[in-house]
Amino acid sequence: MAPRRWSIARRLFALQLLFVVVGVAVGGAWSWASARADLQADAAEKSTALAVSIARNPFVVEQAATADPSARLEPYALDLMRRTHTDFITIMAPDRTRWTHPDRAEIGRPFRGTIAPALDGQTFTETFAGTLGPSVRAVTPITDQDGKVVGLVAAGVTVANISTALVPRLGSVVVLAMAVVAVSAMFSWLLSRYLGRVTAGRGPEELARVFASYEGVLHSVHEGLVVIDRSGAVVLHNDRAAELLHLPPPAERQEPIPLAALDVPDGLRTLLASGDRAVDETHVTADRVLVVNQELAFPRGSAKPIGTVATIRDQTELLHLSGELAATRTLTGALRSQTHEFANRLHTVVALLELGRVDEAIRFASDEIDRHQVDRHGVEAPAPQGHPDDGPLAVTPEVLAAVLHAKRAQAHERGVVLVADTDGLHAPVAAPASDVITVLGNLVDNAVDAVAEHPGGPGGPRVDVTVTTQDDGRTRMVVADNGPGIADVAAAAERGWSTKPSGPEGRGLGLDLVRSALADIGGTMTVDTGPTGSTFVVDLEPRQVPA
Repeated sequence: MAPRRWSIARRLFALQLLFVVVGVAVGGAWSWASARADLQADAAEKSTALAVSIARNPFVVEQAATADPSARLEPYALDLMRRTHTDFITIMAPDRTRWTHPDRAEIGRPFRGTIAPALDGQTFTETFAGTLGPSVRAVTPITDQDGKVVGLVAAGVTVANISTALVPRLGSVVVLAMAVVAVSAMFSWLLSRYLGRVTAGRGPEELARVFASYEGVLHSVHEGLVVIDRSGAVVLHNDRAAELLHLPPPAERQEPIPLAALDVPDGLRTLLASGDRAVDETHVTADRVLVVNQELAFPRGSAKPIGTVATIRDQTELLHLSGELAATRTLTGALRSQTHEFANRLHTVVALLELGRVDEAIRFASDEIDRHQVDRHGVEAPAPQGHPDDGPLAVTPEVLAAVLHAKRAQAHERGVVLVADTDGLHAPVAAPASDVITVLGNLVDNAVDAVAEHPGGPGGPRVDVTVTTQDDGRTRMVVADNGPGIADVAAAAERGWSTKPSGPEGRGLGLDLVRSALADIGGTMTVDTGPTGSTFVVDLEPRQVPA
C-alpha cells in the first residue's frame, strides 16, 4: 500500500514553519552582525577621540621629549584606561618602541600594527590582532610645536570585549526569535486546520484529479447544470446553462453571480433562490420553454447542505414540433373535409346532368369555377408557376370552414355551442396554413376549455368565432366566449400565460404557441375580458404568399 501523501494543509504548515525558522535565523544573524558592526564603529569612534585627546595633551608631548617617557606616562595611561574603560592605551616612540602597555613586560618592545599613516600625520583606525588579541584600535601622531612627529598613541578595545557586550543583545534576539516562531507556528496551525477542513484533507494531486474529472463531466453534460450556494449566488455553471440562462461563458476563475442579476422570469428565479426540491417544473422564458429539476447538495459525510444543484432542459423545439404536428393533423382533417365538399359539388353537377338540366349544371359548375378563380387570385401575390403543390398553401374560406366544422363537433361533445361565421372572409388568409390553424385552433380550444370547465354563462356554454377580411386587407379573427373571464389581463399578455395546469406534455402553453406563430407571420392579438366572458382579437397583416 502506497504511503498517503501529505495534504495541502500539512504541506502549507510545514513550509510556513520552515520559512519562519529560516527567516528568524537569517534575521537573527543579520541583527548580530549589525549590532557587532555598530559596537565596533562605536568603539573605533571612542578610541579615536581618546587617542587624539592623549596625543594633544601637553603633558604627553612634554614627556615624549624626555629621556625616560615610560616613567610618568605608564601610570598616566593605566589610570586613564581605568577611568575610560579602555582595554589598552599604548604610547610609543616613532620607531614602534612602546613607552606604555597594560602588560609591563611589553614596555620597550616594538608595537604590533600599522603606524605608517600616523607617521605621515594622519589619524586612522583598524582591527588588528596584537598582543592582547584582535582589537579595534585608533592610532594618531604626537607632534611638537614644529609639527614634528615625536611619538604615537594607540588606544582601543579588544574584539572579545565587544562580543561580551553583545551577549545581552543576543539574549533579546533569541527570545524575540522564539516568540516570532511560536506565534507564526500558531497562525500556521490555525490556517492549516482551515485548509484541511475546506479541502477535506486532500492533497494537491488528488484535488487536481478531482478537478479534472469534474471539469470533464461538467462540460460534457448536454443539459444545463447550475450550482447555487447558500447565499443565493451562481458559483458554477456549464456551457449549456450559460446558453439557456444568458449567463457569461464559464471561465477558469469567475466571480459568483447573484440570482438577482439573472435575466430569467421571476418564477424561475424564486425557485433557484428557495433551494426547494423540484421535479420537472416547466418555466417559460422570453425565448425558451425550460424544464427544471433541483436538489440539495451535501458535502461528503455532512448533513448540512452547501447549496443546491439544478439541471435545466430545453423543451422549446419539442413543444414547437408538437404544435406543428397538431396543426398538421388539423390541416389534414380540414383538407379531407374540403375534398368531401368538392365531391358533394360534383355530385350536384352529375345529378343535374342526369336530370337533363344541362344549362343549370353548366351554370352551377361555371359559378364554382369563377368563385374558385376569385379565391385563387384574390391574394396579392401571383399564383406560383410549375406544379400546383409548389409553395405554401393559402388558407381559403373553405379550409377555415372545415377546421371550424371539426372544432364544432369537438365542442358539441363537451356540451359547448360553437358558432362560426366565415362569410366576411372574401380572400384567402395571406399566411401559411399551419400557422393560421395554430392560432385559430388554440384560441378556439382555450375558449372551449374556459366555458366547459366553468359553465354558467347566459344561454349555456357558447363560443363565437368570426373571420373577416378588413377594408385595408387585414384578416381579423375574433374568438369570444361567455366564460368567467380572465382574472389578470396583464398576465394574459405574458408569454406562457394559461389557466390550464402545466405538465410534462406542455399543457397550458397554448397562448405561447399562438404568440410564437403570430410573431412569425406578422400579426397582433388583443384581449378584452370581463365577468361575462373574454374576447380575443387577432389581426393578420396582408403579405404576399402563393395561393
